[in-house]
Amino acid sequence: MKLIKSVTSVVLLAIVMLLSSTAANAQLRFGIKAGAAINDLKFNTDAFSKENRAGFTGGLMLEFTVPVINLGFDVSAMYVHRTVNADNTEGYYQLTEEEIDGLGRDYIDIPVNLKYKLNLPGVGSIVAPFVTTGPSFAFLVSKKDISDAFKNKTCDIAWNFGFGIELFSKVQVAASYGLGLTNTLEYINVTGNRETIEGKNRYWTVTAAWLF
Repeated sequence: MKLIKSVTSVVLLAIVMLLSSTAANAQLRFGIKAGAAINDLKFNTDAFSKENRAGFTGGLMLEFTVPVINLGFDVSAMYVHRTVNADNTEGYYQLTEEEIDGLGRDYIDIPVNLKYKLNLPGVGSIVAPFVTTGPSFAFLVSKKDISDAFKNKTCDIAWNFGFGIELFSKVQVAASYGLGLTNTLEYINVTGNRETIEGKNRYWTVTAAWLF
């Protein structure tokens, strides 16, 4: 957890320095964004067999870019529905329908990314590829306590790696992979030795955004 805080602090400090040193020449834009969230759960045991499912996401974004060097950041406030289909393997407590439904979680997700755009001579105003990376902070807005054995965590921290393309300086199509850094759920095998099973989010997010 200390490493997560340290890395996140460095990213946020870099953004603040970027803002303070180049604010006069920077470009600030707002936009709307929507897309699909394809979620996986990485358990610390093989207690569950699972199958990825596609959820959805939508919300608002803000982009700050420094001209010439084309470096900046974007931050979003997104509603995200994540889901995955899972079943127990032999020897573990049978999941109820309610607990399986509990794998579908709703979040307010706030990703904060450093963004670098590649300036292509002659066509930069038409096509501009970009890469992003940064932390994401997701806050649970759906049910936390699914049963006595199954609980969702209220905050999920991940690190995102993304890429995309901007078209006509208005539309951005992007894909990113989120690597969960904290446990998103906890399951206690109440019928056995009370073994604790923990799961972390792993997810692809594909979005399209319109910038004003």
